[in-house]
Formats: sequence, structure tokens, C-alpha cells
Amino acid sequence: MSSNHYVVATAKSWNVARYHSTISRLPGVWHLIEQPGDLTREKLDEINPRYIFFPHWSHKVPDEIVSRYECVCFHATDVPYGRGGSPVQNLIARGHQETVVSALRMVTELDAGPVYSKQPLSLLGGGEEVFLRLATVVAEMIAEIVASEPTPEPQTGEPTVFKRRTPEDSRIPQDMTALESLFDHIRMLDAEGYPPAFLDYGGLRIEFTRPALRTGRIEATVTIIPHPAEGNSE
Repeated sequence: MSSNHYVVATAKSWNVARYHSTISRLPGVWHLIEQPGDLTREKLDEINPRYIFFPHWSHKVPDEIVSRYECVCFHATDVPYGRGGSPVQNLIARGHQETVVSALRMVTELDAGPVYSKQPLSLLGGGEEVFLRLATVVAEMIAEIVASEPTPEPQTGEPTVFKRRTPEDSRIPQDMTALESLFDHIRMLDAEGYPPAFLDYGGLRIEFTRPALRTGRIEATVTIIPHPAEGNSE
């Protein structure tokens, strides 16, 4: 008999909130894991989940878990286009205004597993707004997978792989002169856990959040802090 226990592993506040408000109310017995150290073979063997869902989980899942359980991740690109890290930021940086969320069965190769379903997602608005919207879409996809237990289909087409962004990539490029490009650069980083767009000036770091694109200008919240390297000096 198939287990009616399910696990959601996520560390982002918007996914945790969606878990408590929506996902945990779905049929079955639900378990939330928020820390990588709690995602162990021993704990999962006690639960014996039918599915383990990974919305916005940025940690390596041990191969022994991927091979033993049906693990489902959610990637905000139309795979095989956009496999790899930082999909939302990479899409916005490339000028995309919309995408799809792909529900994938996890395999050892990153974002290469077969696809359960795909749902549209708008990339407009600030980064946190996009991720809140994404959390809603993922909850709907989880409900559908639990209800119908679909068989995932292999990906087709030539893969395009995105590189995971680093904190230094948040620096505003000196050659970025178009207001629209600068607005996208600031807004796509305006979310929990992402280094905000910044410039360095002398011993200071100037960070930009909450941008608004006006006619002929951008208005944003500016935070000025000591340069991190300066703060670490002795």
C-alpha cells in the first residue's frame, strides 16, 4: 500500500508560510524539514514518505535519498532550458518577463530529471514578489501530484545551463546605462537571502532595494554600510 506520508523540505520563509497555510492541509500526513541537517536517511526511513518535495531547496540532497525516495524539485525554467543555479535572476537578466515552473523528479544530475508538469509564472515585480508567486504555484503543483500521482516524462531538447550567481554578481556593472536594465538588476535581487544590488564608494558599500521605475528615473531605497572588507580589517 502506498504511504500517505509526505515531506516538504524548504528553508525559505515564503515556502514555509505556504506550507502551513496550504500544503499541510492537503490529504495525508505532512512533515516539514527546514534544516539540511534534519534531512537524513534515518529520519526519512521513519516517515517512509510517498514523495519528498523540495521547493527552493539550495542544498545538495544525498544520492542515497534521491535513489530511495521519489524526490520532487521545482525549477523556474522551461527545462531543459535554464538548468542550473539562480534561474529567476538569470532569466530576468536575459530579459524574460515570464517563464514556467517545472516539477521534476530528482536524479543525480542537476535539474535533468523527468517532468511531472509545468505551470506558467510571471517574472514581473520585485524578487520577493516573484518568489511569493512561485510558492503559490508550487503549492498547487504539489496538490496535483499528490492527487493524481502522474508518471514524469523525460525532458526533450538541447540543455542550456545557467551558472549560479555569486555575491559579486550583485555589483552594478559600470557599463549598465539603460534604466530598464538597472531596474531589473535591482528588483531581481530584492528578496530574502540574496545579496542586494550594490556599488562600492571608497570605504562604503551602497545597497539598493525596493526600486520603482519612473519616467526618466529610478527611485529606490538606499542603505549605506561600511565596506565588508573594511569591516573585517584589524
